[in-house]
Amino acid sequence: MDWRILEELQNDATLPNRVLAERIGLAASSCLQRVRRLRELGVITGSHIDVNPAATGLALEAVVAINVRPHTREVVDMFREFVMAQPETRSLLHVSGQADFLLHVAVADTKHLQEFLVDRLASRTEVRHFTSSIVLEQLHTRALTQPRHLRPKRRRRSGEA
Repeated sequence: MDWRILEELQNDATLPNRVLAERIGLAASSCLQRVRRLRELGVITGSHIDVNPAATGLALEAVVAINVRPHTREVVDMFREFVMAQPETRSLLHVSGQADFLLHVAVADTKHLQEFLVDRLASRTEVRHFTSSIVLEQLHTRALTQPRHLRPKRRRRSGEA
C-alpha cells in the first residue's frame, strides 16, 4: 500500500487525502495515517510543482560536467554552496567517474550560458575543468515504483494454475 501511495503522490502531490484513499482502496483515515508515517520516516521529503523553464524565458538548458581541485570536503562544500545559490541552477549531482559534478542549468540563450560559464563558473579557483552540453530533449521518468524483486509474491487462489 505504501508504494501505491507513493506512486499516486509522485504523479500528483496535490491529491486530497479522500481522493488518494479512493484510488488505492483504503479508508481515508488509514491513508492519512500511512502518509504521515511516510513523512516521519523520511520517505516523503516534500512536494513540488514542475515549472517549464522555456515558458519563463529560460529556453536553453545545459548540463555541465565539472572537475574541482583539491577534491576535499571543504572545497566540495564551498563549491556546492556557490552553485546552489546561482539562479540558473536546476540541479547538482556530486558523482564518481570522470567528472566530480554534473550541473543542470536553465538560461535564456547561448549568450547567457557563456556569461554563466565564463564569468561565474570559470572564475572559481577550485574549478579545474568543465565541459558543457546543451540539452536537446529532456524526458522524465515516471514515478518511482517498487522494484519487481521487492514486490510481495502474489498468492495463488485455489483453482488457479
